[in-house]
Amino acid sequence: MYLEFRHLRSIRAIHEQGGLARAAGVLNVTQSALSHQVKALEEQVGMQLFLRKSKPLKLSKAGHKLLALAEKVLPQVDTLEQDFSDLISGKSGRMHIAIECHACFEWLFPVLEEFRKSWGDVDVDIRPGLAFDALPALQREEVDLVISSDPEDLDGVEFIPLFDYEPTFVCSTSHPLAGKAFIEAEDFRDELLITYPVEKSRLDVFTQFLTPARVEPKGMRQVELTAVIMLLVASGRGVSVLPDWVLAEEKYGHDFVAKPLTKNGLTRRLYAAVRESEVEAEYIRDFVFITRDRQAEE
Repeated sequence: MYLEFRHLRSIRAIHEQGGLARAAGVLNVTQSALSHQVKALEEQVGMQLFLRKSKPLKLSKAGHKLLALAEKVLPQVDTLEQDFSDLISGKSGRMHIAIECHACFEWLFPVLEEFRKSWGDVDVDIRPGLAFDALPALQREEVDLVISSDPEDLDGVEFIPLFDYEPTFVCSTSHPLAGKAFIEAEDFRDELLITYPVEKSRLDVFTQFLTPARVEPKGMRQVELTAVIMLLVASGRGVSVLPDWVLAEEKYGHDFVAKPLTKNGLTRRLYAAVRESEVEAEYIRDFVFITRDRQAEE
């Protein structure tokens, strides 16, 4: 037996409307065309689908079996059609995020909280485990957006600027370097540098500052949480270099001082890397807008 969705829709409409004429109007077909469709379907089934002498028109046992199938299948088909429509229009989709910058959680969570209010149908997830393989994962479609400060020339990938930030030196208020107007690379030679647990090649303080000057700190300590880094710094257990958005958080108190790296400071830019085919997706564009807007306010 060969069934089409239109057959199921016709059975359901005739049952709900109680006759061919009204069902034809609902289905936007002629009564003659609907009658021929039912007759052809009955020939396939080998049984009548309606009790034709009844008014309103009633389903036979065979007709009820098709109606049960229609009521099970058609809502799923309608949902799928709506899902496809939303995907095409950009109202829904998937935005799995990988983060190359460890401190990005500080600003990302508030952005996502605002984002979900407008894009509740977008499947949002954060994939921190892919931090060191994020861009290849983007190309393999394992993730959909990568937060990165290191744009690369990659086939099929576009880097959308989000905002600029300043890697900033922090130490306790009683630290000998607290009185300096700005920090130089040589100042780190006698310091214990507290960083996130990532490779040096992923840390701005090394790539943009210490490595070009051929300077190594006296020692290093890796700490997972920003709050713990700030606690250790404020306690005089070491120094750190953190993005300026972290230091803007009042929750970390005031027992530290912040100083620029070099006289003019360092400026870095954060990007959202996405596949070129999805750059124009409305929810991607809105994510970028919300991020820029929130950073402009701070």
